[in-house]
Amino acid sequence: MASESTTSGAAGPPGAANESDARLWDRLRDGDHQALGVLFDRYADDVHAFAFRRTASWSVAEDVVQATFLNTWRRFRRDPPGPLTVPSARGWLLVVAGNECRTLQRAGRRFRAMVDRLPAPAAERDPAADVARRLDDERRMSAVRRAVAKLPRHERETLELVVWSGLTLAETAAALGVAEGTVKARLHRTRRRFPDLLSRVALSEELS
Repeated sequence: MASESTTSGAAGPPGAANESDARLWDRLRDGDHQALGVLFDRYADDVHAFAFRRTASWSVAEDVVQATFLNTWRRFRRDPPGPLTVPSARGWLLVVAGNECRTLQRAGRRFRAMVDRLPAPAAERDPAADVARRLDDERRMSAVRRAVAKLPRHERETLELVVWSGLTLAETAAALGVAEGTVKARLHRTRRRFPDLLSRVALSEELS
């Protein structure tokens, strides 16, 4: 991570990797930056996948991961949240990531507007296959994002946490600060609008 090194070389005390999220959360509330390093190792990939689905950009998703954990550390230093009330901190981190996605996308729009006013650079072609794959992924994800963008924001956030990130209804409710029944109601409305977006068998059984 950048400027405030919260994770590099911080494996934590012996057995830290096996500690529960609740224990790591309490250590973090006490100002132990090594606990954040363990949470980073545990959930950075989930945050990255979530951010890519939100932004349809690999590079922005990488920035979101850094911003999520950096600002989590700052939040715990400034105004620590209460004890963790669910087994996993993943939902809380994904909500933070969602906020960072919005912030970085706004900044990106301002940057693109500035670049658009500059003279066009000479065209260059990058033949690397991995670049082509990344662009294809981003195009496909952009199409999905356009469909999801038609949902109200609260339904969109719920879908992203439950369907795309695999949180349980209880974890999603805790992360969003709403009742579990509210999460179910939002998903029911989403299923009526876009049935293909709620294709997980386990979710269909859970909502039936």
